[in-house]
Amino acid sequence: MGADVKERLRQGSLFRMGHYTDAAVDQACDILQAVAADKIETFRMLFPDQHGILRGKTVTARALESALSNGIGMPSTLLLKGTSHQTVFSVWDGDVPLEGLPLAGASDILCAPVLGSFRPVPWSPHSAFLICDVLHRSGAPIAVSARNVLHRAEDALRGAGYAATFGLEVEFQVFEVVQDGLDHAQATMPPAPITTRNTTQGYQYLTETRYSAVEPLLDHLRRMAEALDLRPRSVEIEMGPSQFEFTFDPSGAMDQADRFVLFRTMVKEVCQAKGLHASFMAKPKQPNAAANGWHIHQSVKDLKTGTNAMMPGPSGALTPTANHWIAGLLENAAASCLMTTPTINGYKRFLLHQLAPNSIQWGTDNRGAMVRALLYPGDSASRVENRVADSSANPYYALAAQILSGLDGIARGLLAPPPSETPYAGDAPALPTSLIAAIEAFERSPLFAEHLGTAFTGYLSHIKRAEWERYLRTVSEWEQAEYFNLF
Repeated sequence: MGADVKERLRQGSLFRMGHYTDAAVDQACDILQAVAADKIETFRMLFPDQHGILRGKTVTARALESALSNGIGMPSTLLLKGTSHQTVFSVWDGDVPLEGLPLAGASDILCAPVLGSFRPVPWSPHSAFLICDVLHRSGAPIAVSARNVLHRAEDALRGAGYAATFGLEVEFQVFEVVQDGLDHAQATMPPAPITTRNTTQGYQYLTETRYSAVEPLLDHLRRMAEALDLRPRSVEIEMGPSQFEFTFDPSGAMDQADRFVLFRTMVKEVCQAKGLHASFMAKPKQPNAAANGWHIHQSVKDLKTGTNAMMPGPSGALTPTANHWIAGLLENAAASCLMTTPTINGYKRFLLHQLAPNSIQWGTDNRGAMVRALLYPGDSASRVENRVADSSANPYYALAAQILSGLDGIARGLLAPPPSETPYAGDAPALPTSLIAAIEAFERSPLFAEHLGTAFTGYLSHIKRAEWERYLRTVSEWEQAEYFNLF
């Protein structure tokens, strides 16, 4: 790439703001060369929003150099929306300050490409993905943006001398579309749910013939995930009808969060092209459908020694780090639920004997416990698995919650209680049973305000309270059946 292109990139606002280094300029030139060689026509400039949904704009090849130099503007209201896509802040009635930086009037924010995220889209070969960081026009980071929240959590852990490794284990369903919801009357906000039927019968967990029945679909999803460099490890027929699970290579928090949102997007887009509907909803309403969990495997490396600080010695006893980390996850479990189980629907997953937790406790290789310890002498893959999250979570917020909770346990020297062998019995504290209970636990906790700021905690609480209040205003099918004939 010519010196003139490099000079133009250095004259761009992202370099002048300090968002790019000289090495980043070289990386941007490599992207421009790849684009010319591979004849890529369009670029999906995306950022993960507060719900872990990818939002963005598509730019043409001729506009790419400008986008790499200066970023692209997008409406700030994308950061102010609930799950219905309605803006839940009063942007027309006054200022919406976040750490003193205004977002009123649907003003623009700046999306700055993360150059290492460049990925050609395998199911759309003329296009490529570029994940972006979200900045104010001044170049200042936006406190509540998903990637910024996780960056801050990782920095706090690194400052304490540790780094975390995470593994993804994600459950979801794929259904056939019966009615596509495109009638005019169904174009509501949120849109009316589409009508579907199963792709497999259940419940036939890990049954080979069920895998064979949908092998072409699962092979296609696996190949697309591999082409996106998402590093899938296993593909499974899960517990319920039409339910599947993918697991992925372990890696750092930011890499895994990026993988998660790209995987969800890939599955939904690839399935849609085949006349199918993929759903990561925690507990779909379809008859006999199983709940979708996201099991967060996590370990901690001591940066001084480079070793897994959770791997036990010959006795098998918890290491101090593992003990403190588990205790921190338990201590902050209720407050973290808003970041791991962010929807009203997710709390209907916390049921007895459903391979999902309903109380705050840990166990040794026990799938009914909230935290499942997989800690074995001499096993460098020793880790704990938090089973509380569901597949609709924002992975950036959820992984930040794991890091800050575990770090809290280390910083305060918290000690885990004895492990439970009967997680659905006993008197362990219950997990929140509703979204409003999770919101209130989040608001009471000082942990996230201390590390992420009151701008973030107030912001997330406001968005989720708006969702809860909208839910309360809706007359449910249960109410109609219970009262309409009776009174």
